[in-house]
Amino acid sequence: MDILVCPVTKGNLIQIGEELWSKQAGIAFPIKEGIPVMLESEARTLTEDEISSLKKR
Repeated sequence: MDILVCPVTKGNLIQIGEELWSKQAGIAFPIKEGIPVMLESEARTLTEDEISSLKKR
């Protein structure tokens, strides 16, 4: 997981539960059966509250 980067921004990802969050892109990629799905079409948009929580990290 440490070598993965956001396919959109090439920035770092943070694992939160069963997702990898991209702070810069404001999206979360799912981890399904232990495998990260790094497709932008599979990502969901982070909520304002989720983005705010990332700023504290």
